[in-house]
Formats: sequence, structure tokens, C-alpha cells
Amino acid sequence: MAVIVAAVRAMLTAAPGQRMAQGGSPVAATYYCADSESGDHIDDPSEDALFMLIGDLNTSDNTFVVIQPDEDEPAWYTSVTLLDTGSYEVVRHDSTRREHEAATHTDPDAIARDLTIWMAARDFPGQSSPQAVDF
Repeated sequence: MAVIVAAVRAMLTAAPGQRMAQGGSPVAATYYCADSESGDHIDDPSEDALFMLIGDLNTSDNTFVVIQPDEDEPAWYTSVTLLDTGSYEVVRHDSTRREHEAATHTDPDAIARDLTIWMAARDFPGQSSPQAVDF
């Protein structure tokens, strides 16, 4: 019973979005994390979580969300910024592939889906790189 109480206490005192390992210690993101201007933080956000973060953006105090690997010097990042027009500026940057793209979109669902696909093709620490094969 004491172990269960300790585990529940650790979960309740964790930062929002922080996962807990067995025994109550925090677990870092496996792949990437999302941080909004308002302080929301989600480790390894799903497409639905990205949709919610984008939908929560406003023009007063929560104008952007940044998604990047959970490391000191990430090789890539993407950001979504709510513009005064109500549309979203989406930036995708990957220094290892020399990619930098900025575009304006209006559909948060399509943005979350596209970013999820884009991020799945990125390189992650400790994992092999996706490779293309020419035939």
C-alpha cells in the first residue's frame, strides 16, 4: 500500500506532461518535446496532443509552440505561431539535412498531422537514421 501511495504522490507532484518511471523518478522524452509560450510541456506528444496545443494558441499570451528533441543542442525543430490574421506560421528546420521551410496554414488538424509525419522522419539520438534507397 505504501508503494502505491508513493507512486500516486510522485505522479501528482510531477510537472504537467512529465512522465514518471516506476518508483516515481521523472522520465525524459524518448523522442521530442513540445513547449508552448504559456508553459505547457508535453514529452513525446501525439498528433492529438499537438492538435490541442495548437488549438490552445491565442494572440495575447500563448502565441507559439516549439517542438524539438529533448537535448541540449537539437539538430532540428519545428514551431507553430498564431498570427494576428488567425492563420498559423509553421517553421520546420533541420540543420543536418540543410532544410528550412516557413509556410502559412489555417487548419490546426492538418498542421498537427503534417508535423507528426515530418518529425517521424527526423534523426533521434541513439537510433539509426532513416535511409532512402535508390533503385
